[in-house]
Amino acid sequence: MTTPVVALLGTGTMGSAMARSMRRAGLPVRAWNRTSSKAEPLREVGVVVADSPAEAAKGADVVLTMLFDITAVVDAIRQAAPAPGTLWLQTSTVGIKDVKTAAQVAEELGLMLVDAPVLGTRQPAEKGELVVLASGPDDARAKAAPVFDAIGSRALWVGAVGQGTRLKLVANAWVGTLTTALAQSVAMAEGLGLDPQSFLDAIAGGGTDTPYAHIKGAAMIKHDYPVAFALAAALKDGGLILEALREAQVSDVLGAAMHRILSTAAERVDPTAVDLAAAVEGLRPPRD
Repeated sequence: MTTPVVALLGTGTMGSAMARSMRRAGLPVRAWNRTSSKAEPLREVGVVVADSPAEAAKGADVVLTMLFDITAVVDAIRQAAPAPGTLWLQTSTVGIKDVKTAAQVAEELGLMLVDAPVLGTRQPAEKGELVVLASGPDDARAKAAPVFDAIGSRALWVGAVGQGTRLKLVANAWVGTLTTALAQSVAMAEGLGLDPQSFLDAIAGGGTDTPYAHIKGAAMIKHDYPVAFALAAALKDGGLILEALREAQVSDVLGAAMHRILSTAAERVDPTAVDLAAAVEGLRPPRD
């Protein structure tokens, strides 16, 4: 299967970028989104915008879901009702228990499920440079390859269905704690009367430096949070990380602190309209 027809369910920030990457690679794409206006701009790159999941999935070789949570995923795939044997690439970030739900639905519908969450935010998604954390049957690899090649710089196959999600939650725990630790240092510098840029200058080029700190740190200092990874999604993932920590029997003290900071930030700003960098708003003194 060199040019599979792909049905994309979910055209938010990530889904839209993935659709454009697939079209650049020459893959036929049919897209559906619950809010249809978000899918309409994709027509300009040759995506066929469908009115329903079933319309998108009819005759498709691959169905790819990129939705907010497992409830949205299951609802969409049931509405789509792809033909038995269709490859289902489930790329949304969900929880460990949620993957079992997806597997049950796949068995019920006769679909070949690959659990394939991705690492990367809007910019790498737009460039087709995501890292795909794939897990599923070996005979799905060749069928999934054209899609993974289109959306990602590489695909890591990490075992049976569910292992991809486990690795995604491990990686997101790192991103979340790194971001909230950065937010603490920025807020602390401000509170101590320092220019927070001096903190970024101090770590620049050293062993503790990271490009990520300068990108997110600049946004925190400017109070400007264009969405690459929405705070609402990060907060949802924070809850999934807590569940995974408990599943792993690992202390959740750090994960709980991260989740609390994100929750406080989400109370102070619209979490759907700002990036994860807005976590700093959960640490700054509350505004009058």
